[in-house]
Amino acid sequence: MTVLGIETSCDETGLALYSAADGLLAHQLHSQVDTHALYGGVVPELASRDHIQRVLPLAQACLEEAGLQRGDLTGIAYTRGPGLAGALLVGASVARSLAWAMNCPVLGIHHMEAHLLAPMLEPDPPAFPFLALLVSGGHTMLVQVAAIGRYEVLGESVDDAAGEAFDKTAKLLGLPYPGGPQLEALARQGDPQRFRFPRPMTDRPGLDFSFSGLKTAVVNTVREAGTDAQTQADVARGFQDAVVETMAIKIRRALKHTGARHLVVAGGVGANQALRDRLRDVAEAEGAQVAYPRLAFCTDNGAMIAYAGHCRLAAGEQDRDDVDVRPRWPMSELQAPGPAAAPAAG
Repeated sequence: MTVLGIETSCDETGLALYSAADGLLAHQLHSQVDTHALYGGVVPELASRDHIQRVLPLAQACLEEAGLQRGDLTGIAYTRGPGLAGALLVGASVARSLAWAMNCPVLGIHHMEAHLLAPMLEPDPPAFPFLALLVSGGHTMLVQVAAIGRYEVLGESVDDAAGEAFDKTAKLLGLPYPGGPQLEALARQGDPQRFRFPRPMTDRPGLDFSFSGLKTAVVNTVREAGTDAQTQADVARGFQDAVVETMAIKIRRALKHTGARHLVVAGGVGANQALRDRLRDVAEAEGAQVAYPRLAFCTDNGAMIAYAGHCRLAAGEQDRDDVDVRPRWPMSELQAPGPAAAPAAG
């Protein structure tokens, strides 16, 4: 089976081809960072319009990279949700139209499941079962993974996701969009001893996250300490250390609770090197191994959609005619791959 994956959930258009026999054949990505940087954040209407212009040319580029024709495709997968409704509709419309024209199966994929499975594209993929930390601009959650489609959410953010907290703090510090990578770079110049921000919800049992109080602490500190260059760097360092240590504490608890020996860290914030280093140390101390996608596949991409689509299409799943996109789609609704797991109408 050769599957075309289409990712259009937010501000990146990702296309990829995955083959059951040969693995990842090609992947193409267009980022809308320059477009949205003018506004300091994602503008949904502009995102949708850009996806419309990019999807088919990137699909053709993938086919040319792999030396294939459209007729060689035996399945198409697209991001059904969660995400921006308009952006999701672009990918869904193109995917379903192509599938109809070529008379091949098509399937909508859960965006966070695809992130969770992204490390499977690496040469040494993690073995099931494992514990997964999914950290992105829209989601922060700890998931116990028994197998594909068999997920138990152990904890999640009760307010802002970690990536959202990074972006909002970066904006407060006057850093350009996208803020997360900019804040990480600035934090390298900061004094780790100057500001110690709270580690939210680590003084109570449980595996949920909260970052709103941390953001408030940052706002108050900036108001009192000012925004000279060194203070900005020190605040960035203090904020990043607080987020990283909070996640380390929760991961340690989750590893002890589940007994997992494999940890997967996926999503855009998973590219943060300070987080990677700290969680590697935590995993090693608990006798676990940690796996990440390559940096290019931490952020949104078509390769993870193509792989997740292959896993489910090969098991016999495919969309029904009445399937719609799911801007909000709890992972708890997912089932193990198979025809009975075909998604219900949104």
